[in-house]
Amino acid sequence: MMSSAPETLLLLTMLVPLFAVPLIIVTYRLPNLREGVTITASIILIYLVSSLYLIVQSGTSVTYFGPALFPGLRLTFEIEPLGMLFSLVSSYLWLVTTVYSIGYMRGHHEKNQTRFYACFAVAISSVMGISYADNLFTLFIFYEVLTLSTYPLVTHSGTLKAKEGGRVYLGVLLTTSILFLLLAIIATWHTAGTVEFKRGGIFPPQTSTLITGTLLVLYIFGIGKAAIMPFHRWLPAAMVAPTPVSALLHAVAVVKAGVFSVLKVCVYIFGLDLLSKLPSAEVMLYLAGATVLLASIVAMRQDNLKARLAYSTVSQLGYITIGALLATSAGVVGGAMHIAMHAFGKITLFFCAGAIMVAAHKTEISDMRGIGRQMPLTMTAFFIGALSIIGLPPTGGTWGKLYLMIGAFDSGQLTIMAVLMLSSLLNIAYLLPIPLKGFFSTNENQTAIKIKEAPLPSLLALLFTAGGCIVLFFFTQPLYNLASAIP
Repeated sequence: MMSSAPETLLLLTMLVPLFAVPLIIVTYRLPNLREGVTITASIILIYLVSSLYLIVQSGTSVTYFGPALFPGLRLTFEIEPLGMLFSLVSSYLWLVTTVYSIGYMRGHHEKNQTRFYACFAVAISSVMGISYADNLFTLFIFYEVLTLSTYPLVTHSGTLKAKEGGRVYLGVLLTTSILFLLLAIIATWHTAGTVEFKRGGIFPPQTSTLITGTLLVLYIFGIGKAAIMPFHRWLPAAMVAPTPVSALLHAVAVVKAGVFSVLKVCVYIFGLDLLSKLPSAEVMLYLAGATVLLASIVAMRQDNLKARLAYSTVSQLGYITIGALLATSAGVVGGAMHIAMHAFGKITLFFCAGAIMVAAHKTEISDMRGIGRQMPLTMTAFFIGALSIIGLPPTGGTWGKLYLMIGAFDSGQLTIMAVLMLSSLLNIAYLLPIPLKGFFSTNENQTAIKIKEAPLPSLLALLFTAGGCIVLFFFTQPLYNLASAIP
């Protein structure tokens, strides 16, 4: 019985969020009970994932074999360091986002709140499946479930703009995954005879460089959730969604599932040795670098706060893709650490954007002069989140960027080092003026300053994640241990 306990815990990480869905739907007339179900499920998930972390740390291997859906293809789950890191971040931030959502959804008087919480739970279940997927087939199934379960969240408001944004979201993600990713998985199975993730890669030594190079391009473009240009439009289009959804998309689930998949494919399908020899890897590396810079430049031109943050996310995802394609241990460590660091930093910024909209009814940056005096806690949290995205001490974002720089140096990619440094300067240019104007500028139309923060649940959530940005700077060893065990 004891030997099956870790496998049972692994299975429950995917089932607990799903078990919450019918309970959320049944309690739709009792909002307090409905949100109570969501919070309870998220706390149970944190317990399960944390327990698995301790089990894996003790040296125990945890694998669960699911049903064989096709001959030779079955749903299989195994815990490895990268998946453990992703599931830890996602499970903790589900609870925080749920608490934030209670204040936001009620404060903004959003409709269809039951559907929101139900779809959110399905999305988190699919994230757990992606985290622990032991082969490309399992990863693809849960990758698609994540796309479909988040579509109703993107179109939540039901407006024409929301429906148009949803069409772009679904169109880009399904097109890239079916045309490119699925084709790459089938070709990998045909070429390597397996789709299981293995340390060092799975392609036979005699495999043609042309074949592996082409497959790499298909994977990078096929994993559309990583938002590499030109397949990034779905991300800004999804900004029509409520802010908690934006936080889910940009920090917890969707984009992180994309860059997580890129890292996993590069390390466990190709292997760093093969990757370092592929000409197409260098081409994709420079494309990721171009994405980092171009998205930062576009972000500077956005006056809408959520739009600016959306293009910032496109840029930051490029960092993690760069980490994978550098094909060095330090690059992989930097990319993996940046998954967690960016999650806390960016979710803080989106939480603050939603808080400003609910409390002050402002969405445009040009209207936010003096907002720091009205919402001092929110703008202080925004400042901390911005520092983490920029990569400045004392915030966690410092470490991810540091290891990416080391990875670029190790591989002799001085151009990429320049890209990383220039992009940090651009981060400063489009993020820091927001809190500075908020605190030190005065709005001419502003009357007597009244402190009016967002509803308490939302305020507590954004202060927690801002605190997390600082904590991750000083207590980064557990995260580093997981990241350094990946390559």
